[in-house]
Amino acid sequence: MKLKSSEEICISQNHLAQLQTKYMPGNRYSFNSSTPKTRLERLLRERELRKFNQSFHLPNEAKDGNREGDPFGNDSPNEGDNGGVPNEEEFLEGFTTGRTVGDAFERQDARPSKQRLLVVANRLPVSAVRKGEDSWQLEISVGGLVSALLGVKEFEARWIGWAGVNVPDEIGQKSLTKALAEKRCIPVFLDEEIVHQYYNGYCNNMLWPLFHYLGLPQEDRLATTRSFQSQFDAYKKANQMFADVVNEHYQNGDVVWCHDYHLMFLPKCLKEYNTEMKVGWFLHTPFPSSEIHRTLPSRSELLRSVLAADLVGFHTYDYARHFVSACTRILGLEGTPEGVEDQGKLTRVAAFPIGIDSDRFVRALELPQVQNHIKELKERFAGRKVMLGVDRLDMIKGIPQKILAFEKFLEENPNWRDKVVLLQIAVPTRTDVPEYQKLTSQVHEIVGRINGRFGTLTTVPIHHLDRSLDFHALCALYAVTDVALVTSLRDGMNLVSYEFVACQASKKGVLILSEFAGAAQSLGAGAILVNPWNITEVAASIGYALNMPADEREKRHWHNFMHVTTHTSQEWAMTFVSELNDTIFEAQLRTRQVPPLLPTKDAIERYLQSNNRLLILGFNSTLTESVDIPGRRGGQIKEMELKLHPDLKEPLKKLCDDPKTTVIILSGSDRGILDDNFSEYNMWLAAENGMFLRLTTGEWMTTMPDNLNMDWVDSVKHVFEYFTERTPRSHFELRETSLVWNYKYADIEFGRLQARDMLQHLWTGPISNASVDVVQGGRSVEVRAVGVTKGAAIDRILGEIVHNRGMKAPIDYVLCIGHFLGKNFLLNRQLQQEPR
Repeated sequence: MKLKSSEEICISQNHLAQLQTKYMPGNRYSFNSSTPKTRLERLLRERELRKFNQSFHLPNEAKDGNREGDPFGNDSPNEGDNGGVPNEEEFLEGFTTGRTVGDAFERQDARPSKQRLLVVANRLPVSAVRKGEDSWQLEISVGGLVSALLGVKEFEARWIGWAGVNVPDEIGQKSLTKALAEKRCIPVFLDEEIVHQYYNGYCNNMLWPLFHYLGLPQEDRLATTRSFQSQFDAYKKANQMFADVVNEHYQNGDVVWCHDYHLMFLPKCLKEYNTEMKVGWFLHTPFPSSEIHRTLPSRSELLRSVLAADLVGFHTYDYARHFVSACTRILGLEGTPEGVEDQGKLTRVAAFPIGIDSDRFVRALELPQVQNHIKELKERFAGRKVMLGVDRLDMIKGIPQKILAFEKFLEENPNWRDKVVLLQIAVPTRTDVPEYQKLTSQVHEIVGRINGRFGTLTTVPIHHLDRSLDFHALCALYAVTDVALVTSLRDGMNLVSYEFVACQASKKGVLILSEFAGAAQSLGAGAILVNPWNITEVAASIGYALNMPADEREKRHWHNFMHVTTHTSQEWAMTFVSELNDTIFEAQLRTRQVPPLLPTKDAIERYLQSNNRLLILGFNSTLTESVDIPGRRGGQIKEMELKLHPDLKEPLKKLCDDPKTTVIILSGSDRGILDDNFSEYNMWLAAENGMFLRLTTGEWMTTMPDNLNMDWVDSVKHVFEYFTERTPRSHFELRETSLVWNYKYADIEFGRLQARDMLQHLWTGPISNASVDVVQGGRSVEVRAVGVTKGAAIDRILGEIVHNRGMKAPIDYVLCIGHFLGKNFLLNRQLQQEPR
């Protein structure tokens, strides 16, 4: 590959300087006033600069390394798909240096230092073996995540995680910490009991099966129930231990990137320590539908903990959609196109499909040892089409389904029996678990039966290996393959399909890919998508792939190859961190638009200095007892029976007995509810948004306008009754001046559909010519007469109070508390006109 000339480099550097002057006159993360205004403009700017910076990268020579498995749970809780790792020198060189021409200029120009990235995962990319009291041997075991971050030059990365070894003594911990520091790794020390309960127990026995749709453990249910709480406690404790280490090494401005289901509690722990910390969380497995996730006993705690992060990432849109749906249905929060909103805080949720370091595979094919492997394989399988499967021996990988489909293909196509061979690489995992031992026996039995049925003395249709291959052998195998078979029953991503495509520039083989693998979302254009449970469909797809015309193979390969080589692991990492930084910026903009919190100290001081105070208080959600979140037993009944919170009764009585203080309860509730809760207090009650008013020692009076037309009530009532009958757990409230239909406790999606249908029917029928306002709340629809609002009523209410009390001194203190403040701007304007 030709190197850039010094002149070209200087021109490129000048162009980069111009871009930085135009877009980023200061530190790229300082968010100064010249930053592009919209989110899309900012992300496009980041993308342009990132692409331009990549033009300075010196060509990487082909390295003599092995395949990088994914220790961060891309496909399972077990480390290593196919064994091998890069050598230590390659890892350190790529990890600690940018290897770009731009870096040299960066040192000369004394540009701002790189932003630090703290990558937190269950396992470090280093395994430690103790050789003495204070001596350690470190083995690099990097995976897809490490490969991704090796190519990211804009950040200074540090790794935080467990080193895979129990170190109980202080001397060992200090010496291991020192050794790991040379590789920019920071250890979290977990004892054997924590590892057993947290990792082997809760992570591998509870979360991993559930997230892959295998369900919670069914055997020995009593034992599972007893052990669940201790495992969950260990899970939270381990996450807190990770958080303690992060907090110890955190510096202002750092980005903290948490990875996978092992650390779902970590974002919450970190935000409790520092609310300003930039925290992202990424899941490398599928996220199940809400109906599956809701079976987990700790479902709500885990969801709320993850929502503490600023950005939550998944491999596919389906997983992101499932997560938002779970938050909506289980927590009762509001799902938006951007993510999940909880009391004004937005957690952004998005899809970030991971990739591979495709250049590494392309370069490896040119190595002499790989070419020798290719030559040997071509000679070995001359005259036969090669089909390949590379999987961990795991329940989710669909290996039995794959082999049974191949058997059906051989049954239906006898002419292919001596012309095709299936090579199945099955890497053993969790060999001590009975379920995995049973799966191994099952696969061996099927393979033996098929080979005995269709094999000859010289050939067999299936070559099955229970071991991994080194990187070079694997690349060679990819290169000679005609059809790759990926039949995962459920897979977070499955990067084997990406690796196959990267090695197929010459052969242009066909990829048969399960629609239940995350990679199907990205490679669906060029692959043949199948349902692995449908053996007949998979067998037919095998036949179609083997007989596919060359021009179609080439078109399919080109689609996939372009995706694999452009959506690399490095691009994935850069995109996530860039979006995390932008999410923080968006949150800062949103915060400026949110009304500030009540300055409690100032409010108390002014209260004590005043002589004629007016307190306007809401009732529902302001003074009522706290109600359980939607979906919990009793929550709906409690909300329908509004009660004053017991802890507020005594303070409220003291306020009402103060002659310098006038208290008004301004509520949308009807008169009976306010009477039941406040008759014993000396205060004013304003029911139905201020349409009815009374001093608790007097009678109710109306403040309704004289020309208020209520002829529409009966027809709207029939509509509300109709939709209440057809929407389980919805209810409606009939008031004298309005009707409210509430679907807070109904299925959220169904409730929204019903509300939309209701509004369409109302506007085209009963209220088409009526003088009414229709107010659509978050989970409610209210129809009320025009002018029936708290804001419009406040002037009439104040007039009655001033007249009744014969006030001569001006009101010098007004405090409004209630959930109506954001909606009733007229209320605020009316109060501003009152004398202080």
